[in-house]
Amino acid sequence: MQFEIKRDILLKSLNFVQGVVEKKNTLPILSNVLLQLKNKKLTIVATDLDVIFYDELNDVKIINEGSTTTSAAILYDILRKISSNSELKFDLKSENKLSLKSENADFNLLCLPTDNFPTFADEFEGQEILLDSEKFVKLLNKTKISISNDDTRHYLNGIYLHLTETNGRSFLTAVATDSHRLSSSSLEINETNDFKSVILPRKAVYQLCNLLAETSDKLSMSISENKIKFTLGNIKLISKVIDGKFPDYKKVVPTNNDKTLLVSTKEFINSIERVTTVSIDRKEGVKLLVNKDNLQLSVNSANSGDGNEKIQANFSSENLNISFNSKYLIDIASEIENKDLKINLKDSISPVLIEDMSDKNSYFVIMPMKI
Repeated sequence: MQFEIKRDILLKSLNFVQGVVEKKNTLPILSNVLLQLKNKKLTIVATDLDVIFYDELNDVKIINEGSTTTSAAILYDILRKISSNSELKFDLKSENKLSLKSENADFNLLCLPTDNFPTFADEFEGQEILLDSEKFVKLLNKTKISISNDDTRHYLNGIYLHLTETNGRSFLTAVATDSHRLSSSSLEINETNDFKSVILPRKAVYQLCNLLAETSDKLSMSISENKIKFTLGNIKLISKVIDGKFPDYKKVVPTNNDKTLLVSTKEFINSIERVTTVSIDRKEGVKLLVNKDNLQLSVNSANSGDGNEKIQANFSSENLNISFNSKYLIDIASEIENKDLKINLKDSISPVLIEDMSDKNSYFVIMPMKI
C-alpha cells in the first residue's frame, strides 16, 4: 500500500475522527483509524462500536492499493505539526509498519492488521429523508443544551427525533430534557410515511454538529432497526440509537401561563453573567423579582457575597418572585434568535415557558428553583 496526499485534505478528515475514537480503549484496534486504498480513492473509517465515521477522499495519488490501521491520535498529532499544504508520502513497509515522509521529516508508525477492525453491515432500507443542513444543525443546537447526563435514565441521554403534524404540515421535531428543563425545535419536511421515532445519543449529536459546522453539503438521513445514518457529501456518520421509550414530554409543557415578561435577550444574558460572578462555583440560583417595567436580578452566596442588578422589562401582571439555575437560563437565552426574550409565567413554583418570537417552531421549558 502506497499513496501520496496533501496534508490539509487528510487532516480535515482526521479532525472528525478524533471525536469518534475513544482515547482509552480496552480493544487497541478501536484506537486506530482504518485507511483503505481502493477504486482510486482513500476511505477512512473510525468507530467506537456505537458511532461509525466514514469518509472518502478522491484527491489522492495511489501508487499501490491496500489497507492498514494505525493510531488515530498519533497520526492526527503528526499532521497538525507538519506545515500546511505539505505533500505526504505513505508507504506500508510491513504488516505492522507504515512509513510517513514529508519534506525533511520521516516517521514510522506502528500498525495493526485490518482483519481485527470491526466490519458493519449497511442495512438501511427505509426512505431517505433530505434535510436542510443549516436548519438541522440549528435544531440540534437548540435542543442539545437539555440533554441529560443522568445514566440511570439512559433514555434521556439524547435527542428524541419524531414526526409531528401541525395544520396539515409535517415536521421533524427534536426534543431533549433532563427533567429540570426541556428544549423543543421543529423543522418542516416533505411528508414521509415510514419514519420511526428514535433517540439520537449525545455523542452522535455532538459529532453531527461538528460535521455540519464545517460543510454545506446536502444532508440525508435514513433509519434501520436500531441505527441511524446521516450522509453528507462523501461523509457518512452511522450511530446506534438509544433503546428506550422517551417520556410523554407534552405533559410538562405549560399551556395556561398567562403572565408575560418581555426583556432584551442580550441584556438578560449579560446581567445574569454579571450578578453570578459573586458565586464561586456558580451553583447558587439567580433570583428574579419581576415588576411591571423592570426586572431585578440577584445572587446571594453564603461564601462570597451578593450581586444585584436591575434591567428594563415589560411584565403583564403584578410583581412576582421566582428563582432559576443561572446556567440553564443562559443556555436557553443564548439560543434565542429574537432580540427580545418572551417568558410566560404562572407563579413562582410552576414550570415556565420561554418562546423565541423569531422562531415559532422552537420553545423551552424550565423549572424554577427553590431558594
